[in-house]
Amino acid sequence: MNKKNNRLVGAGVLSAVAASLCCITPVLALISGASGVASTFSWMEPARPYLIGITVLVLGFAWYQKLKPRTAEEIQCDCEEDEKKPFMQTKTFLGIVTVFAALMLAFPNYAHIFYPSNDNKEVVIVNASDIQTVTFDVKGMTCNGCASHVENDVNKLPGIVKVDAIYEEATAKVEFDQTKVSLAQIEEAINGTGYKVVGKK
Repeated sequence: MNKKNNRLVGAGVLSAVAASLCCITPVLALISGASGVASTFSWMEPARPYLIGITVLVLGFAWYQKLKPRTAEEIQCDCEEDEKKPFMQTKTFLGIVTVFAALMLAFPNYAHIFYPSNDNKEVVIVNASDIQTVTFDVKGMTCNGCASHVENDVNKLPGIVKVDAIYEEATAKVEFDQTKVSLAQIEEAINGTGYKVVGKK
């Protein structure tokens, strides 16, 4: 694999990471504690299918270049290539890059595992009539990772009974004790993730 193929591999990895950047950013924001930057790359979501296509084409071509039969000319010139190739020019390296790209492309499907579970959260309800359920319309969520990020931040508030964010519907349904937390606080927590509340019902 020559320098041209090394560039192809680099382009494949770059497009794979770019394809999932909108879902990687919320996880990185959670880890770093900078939740406001979570939706920074959500604008890239419409380009995801194209970036996936570019990744597959580029890495497919790199594998084709690596595995295609050599011509008689290339075999005669083999004397210059008798020395051991650098690791970055081996099939092993291309295989590692391909696996990494596949993991990046699949990231939106498993991003939710990086968020802590709130199943053990205890909420003491004094009066059942104080429980209110509101569905927030949330703009900017593009994958399960985004929804998990919203759920995680809202669950940090006191008096939250249950949060169910669904990115496909662009909603976050919140059940809460209105004596312990206000609608404004919940909206502020959602907006603090970088996604935007655009309505509620």
